[in-house]
Amino acid sequence: MASQCIRIFTQKPLSGYLHRGILASGLKVTVASASNVAAQKDSEDFDTKNARLGRPQSPHLTIYRPQLTTILSLTHRATGMALGGIVTVWGIGGLFTSGHFSENLAAVESMHLSPALLLAVKATLAFPLCYHYINGIRHLAWDMGKFLTIKEVYLTGYSVLAVSVILTAFLASL
Repeated sequence: MASQCIRIFTQKPLSGYLHRGILASGLKVTVASASNVAAQKDSEDFDTKNARLGRPQSPHLTIYRPQLTTILSLTHRATGMALGGIVTVWGIGGLFTSGHFSENLAAVESMHLSPALLLAVKATLAFPLCYHYINGIRHLAWDMGKFLTIKEVYLTGYSVLAVSVILTAFLASL
């Protein structure tokens, strides 16, 4: 027979007779006063409490298979942050460089960078703008109540990707 354990919450200590009677019955007893239990609960953090109660830790994103909508949402946020970074660097760079834009462009041209590198840099700068702009139009359509079925959400998602890549290729080739 497996031993059983009970926990008794009391305001006062157990009397000797009651305590000995419980021990004689073979039960394991834990005696805790209400003040000790409250102090224990106040001092433990979230993870400790969940471990004590035998609760599993939430797996969060690790149990979900990435979906197109998830990837597009994260990409929209990332391109928004990238655009903010590009504008910030460009603005601060404009404060600390002398001359006009045409002089700065001539300085870059004088570096004699390879065409492949220039294409890659232009595409890196163009993609956040193209994707964020096209996906923003998609979100405006959603705000008007259009394209909200699962099939239409995926169709517009693939369309946003395709149009973004085509616009990026066009802008990078200029």
